[in-house]
Amino acid sequence: MTGITILAWQFQSPGPIIFQVGNLAIRWYGLLIASAVIIGVSLSQYLAKKRDVDAELVADFAIWGVIGALPCARLYYVLFQWQSYANRPEDIIAIWKGGIAIHGAILGGAIAGLIFSKLNRISFWQLADLVAPSLILGQAIGRWGNFFNSEAFGAPTDLPWKVFIPRASRPYGLVNYEYFHPTFLYESIWNLGVLGLLLCLFFWGLKNGDRLKTGTIFLVYWVSYSLGRVWIEGLRTDSLMIGGLRIAQLVSLTGITLGLLGLVWLYVLKRRLPDVISQRDMRDKEKSPETNL
Repeated sequence: MTGITILAWQFQSPGPIIFQVGNLAIRWYGLLIASAVIIGVSLSQYLAKKRDVDAELVADFAIWGVIGALPCARLYYVLFQWQSYANRPEDIIAIWKGGIAIHGAILGGAIAGLIFSKLNRISFWQLADLVAPSLILGQAIGRWGNFFNSEAFGAPTDLPWKVFIPRASRPYGLVNYEYFHPTFLYESIWNLGVLGLLLCLFFWGLKNGDRLKTGTIFLVYWVSYSLGRVWIEGLRTDSLMIGGLRIAQLVSLTGITLGLLGLVWLYVLKRRLPDVISQRDMRDKEKSPETNL
């Protein structure tokens, strides 16, 4: 009862472990990632059915997506934090302790998506449109793993929604500060807003036929998420860096530029995005409601 009372008035992580039996520990981080995958697959299947797309094909891709995304997300993080892992290589695979990068996950998932689309002769961009809302929802859920691990927080602050960070988790030079910006919370809220935008676009597209071009939802996801990440990353104290530059901001600015160029390509130049299958194959697929991807 005391613990509940404390949490009610102090925004503080109860710790990364839900419960432990011997050497077996069930961690919040792993539970949240697993939940994000399950909920995300269900959402993508629901959206697929709304577009008369084979929902089982989307579910099949989820396996590919996880296999591609998680290792790349971890590898991306480890490469830019190599000094922390050089002397303890056994921790490289300890993904349950945290330390994954969403940009690495997106890269790995995109590679898996391209291969999956090519093998199944389906449109990569239409698949991406169906997956994008689930991806941003998963990001919103996954950010709470950072809360339980007391990581991914910002600079010291006295704002009412400040988060308490244990001394052992505070950055060098800031050990005397107790409260920090909960940047994981900011990003989670931002991502939920992006989810709302994407779902509005999706259902608007259903009501208005083909006025919403294939690839639009994914491009809007990439631009809108990146806009928030540029701002939020500037508040963080644990950014991955190249020299004095924050990697996530550089990647996000690149993403904004490419996403906007993609939208110009679709709506100003009125051309299709390059895909893994030809336009003829795409038209043939569209005639078959069983495999309309």
